[in-house]
Amino acid sequence: MLQNKNVLLGVTGGIAVYKACDLASKLTQKGANVRVMMTAGATKFVSPLTFQALTRNDVYTDTFDEKDPNKIAHIDVADWADIAIIAPATANIISKISYGIADDMLTTTLLATRAAIYIAPAMNVHMYEHPAVIENMKKLADWGYYFIEPGAGYLACGYVGKGRLEEPLTIIQAIENHLERAKLFKGKKVLISAGPTRESVDPVRFFSNHSSGKMGFSLAEAAARFGAEVTLVAGPVHLHTSHPQIKRVDVETTAEMYEAMWDHFTEADVVIKAAAVADYRPKITYDEKIKKDAGNLVIEMERTKDILQSLGEGKTDQFIVGFAAETTTPLQYGKEKLRQKHLDAIVINNVAEEGAGFSVDTNIVTYVNKNLYQEKLPLATKEDIAEKILLLIEKDMKEGSK
Repeated sequence: MLQNKNVLLGVTGGIAVYKACDLASKLTQKGANVRVMMTAGATKFVSPLTFQALTRNDVYTDTFDEKDPNKIAHIDVADWADIAIIAPATANIISKISYGIADDMLTTTLLATRAAIYIAPAMNVHMYEHPAVIENMKKLADWGYYFIEPGAGYLACGYVGKGRLEEPLTIIQAIENHLERAKLFKGKKVLISAGPTRESVDPVRFFSNHSSGKMGFSLAEAAARFGAEVTLVAGPVHLHTSHPQIKRVDVETTAEMYEAMWDHFTEADVVIKAAAVADYRPKITYDEKIKKDAGNLVIEMERTKDILQSLGEGKTDQFIVGFAAETTTPLQYGKEKLRQKHLDAIVINNVAEEGAGFSVDTNIVTYVNKNLYQEKLPLATKEDIAEKILLLIEKDMKEGSK
């Protein structure tokens, strides 16, 4: 996977720099073209000459040391790189990147590159657990940076815990696995719906539900990481998308979501309806606010269009996946929905189960395909659940279960 890849290895100041030497060597042995960029702190631990000998390329340490007058070095390297790896990544460099600080050659280059960036942290266990470091890493992960978590064990500072730079071969394996996954949906168009819908009563009030959209947005981000061209039809939520391969369409009502899904349905290869749409809407809506009265208020409701049913009945070659959020006998109702809606697979969860409800960051689901093969995905973050769902979809599509 790394043969002939242009790899920028950013090395920052920590005792784990000695492992970066091994990483540079193993990347070169894999056939990668490696250029090393060191911070001033990194040069206190290892000489640039060491990396030059291991990679047989010049080592960059100074923004103003222009080796070729025809090029601006940090822009040239930023454009050249297919992959950037920061190892070891200190708390300092993680903080700088998350705040857009560019006060040395490495941080300046990282701002300019469009390469995939992998960060392998290494620091004291208490630093790694500090809220500022956690927040910075979360921000970067949301922006599309990839983290290779540190290992646990004896640290140079004398503590035992998480914070040790992962082994070079493990770092390489993680990157190769990611590159492999990035091809799983390459050339595929994936249509995803997410979040709730709102059905207005008057200019002030509406009917909706507790859906946050987190599961659908996680699926969209994961599909884009896997190489898909994603269209995300989102109800009214306070979430953002970061991946450039996600086209977002914002809607509010079930009718608007119906139209948006059909606008993109015919060209889609995979359709995942994760949105929790309103099944009913007020039969009459009011242009003026309904005034409070002494008695009870009765609002007559009518059915909305069944988006998933219509897509299932109208599909040609699409692989369609629905969601079933249940509270009672979820597998029974989910499997019935799978059959009734003409789906290829369904993701079932019990929203009354702790860790699997709306608005939380975790989920517990069971994936069932049309052949009734089922796989339970235990409690995990919605990001992890999303990746596992997509891997199951890819497996089913490859095996022709649709």
